[in-house]
Amino acid sequence: MTASPEPATDPPAIHKREFWVLLGYAVALGVFGAFAALVFVGAITFGGTWYSDADPGWLGGHWWWVAVAAAAGAAVGLVRRLTRLPWKTPGLFDDLQTGHVDPGLVPGIAAVSLVSLIGGASLGPEKALGTMGGGAGSWLARRRGLTTSDAQVDTLAGFAGAYGGLFSSPVIVVMLIMEVARPGGQRFTKALAAQIVASSVSFAIYFAIAGAVFAGDYAVPQYEFEDWYLLAAIPLGLFAAVLVTLLAGAIAGAARLFGRLRVPDIAKPVLGGVIFGVVGVALPLTMFSGADQLKTMLGGAGTLGLGLLIATLVAKMLTFAVSQGSGFVGGPIFPSLFIGGAGGILVHQVIPGVPLGLAFSCLLAAVPGAVVAAPFAMVLMAAFLTQVGALQTAPVLIAVVTAFLTMEGVKYVLTTRRQARAAAARAADPPEPAPGATPHGE
Repeated sequence: MTASPEPATDPPAIHKREFWVLLGYAVALGVFGAFAALVFVGAITFGGTWYSDADPGWLGGHWWWVAVAAAAGAAVGLVRRLTRLPWKTPGLFDDLQTGHVDPGLVPGIAAVSLVSLIGGASLGPEKALGTMGGGAGSWLARRRGLTTSDAQVDTLAGFAGAYGGLFSSPVIVVMLIMEVARPGGQRFTKALAAQIVASSVSFAIYFAIAGAVFAGDYAVPQYEFEDWYLLAAIPLGLFAAVLVTLLAGAIAGAARLFGRLRVPDIAKPVLGGVIFGVVGVALPLTMFSGADQLKTMLGGAGTLGLGLLIATLVAKMLTFAVSQGSGFVGGPIFPSLFIGGAGGILVHQVIPGVPLGLAFSCLLAAVPGAVVAAPFAMVLMAAFLTQVGALQTAPVLIAVVTAFLTMEGVKYVLTTRRQARAAAARAADPPEPAPGATPHGE
């Protein structure tokens, strides 16, 4: 008898030629992403200097800001028309989950987002940067004739390259993309390695030239860990879920409002600009992405007043929803960070026994963790941005997971009820008889 040959096993991804080819592409995408981010972030930083003399207090803005925001809205409408950018485009997380970005949409999204962020819209730069990097990855994959799986890896590497200088560490970038995209099988190994290479190359270039990253550190007061902080993290996470629910309601309401307006699409951004411009005059901290404004709020945590904190928190949700609904283009991560951080400051103001560092770091991570559905990346981000100790990250993790699971539970309940109503409607409305059929009993 002869032994039957053992079936050939597929070699690991790292032992295949295409793995190393993808790493070479990741280097190129890291270089491209770094310079794209330098140009884009430099442009919005320079273009946003008109806001530099703002007073964070009540009515601390200037009424000419409304004209600037309205003009930005007009420019957004015009650029949308010139670039033929559809009113609805795939969201940032849709692109990450599909692993594909339509290169044809890149110029329009980048141009509209640039105008939006310079004009003070309450949005972040991550949508434009991700679209540019991911679009470059998808374009390169198509040009090189990569398989569908390797094309998705290339697109994710493009995202990582674009985000290398956006956050304070490539580790955050890789964790964020992997949590949202969730590549499986051998694609996991390829995607992980390609993103590490692309984000590291991008971070090195960006930091060497700019000397800093876009999301800087938040100087929170240090505090000693106590056991009861673990229990306190649960209500903090539930409060974050409440904030996310309110934010989702505001976004849905703004989308319906602007969708029903019987005006040309080019006029909707103008109206949106007027709205967030007026709100910005009354509450200047609601303008722009919120990255710098949150530092201002944290620095004046004991002087801003409870009423101003509550008004700014609610108004930021409104301006974010209006900016999205009226046609401006940008990302949700940085506004969510602002909402979470502001919520943490508010908790400390209402309950002084909760340390500011604890409340701030927990809410800073929990709100975007529930919005983005990337809880572990947000824990890392909060730990890096606030420089809290290793023990202090335990409450942050509990708060993020609490908020994340609460929101997922809410989504499950709503989906179940929607399906039940649809089933009841089908049961109450029996199908019509086929043509020529006679009713039963005739």
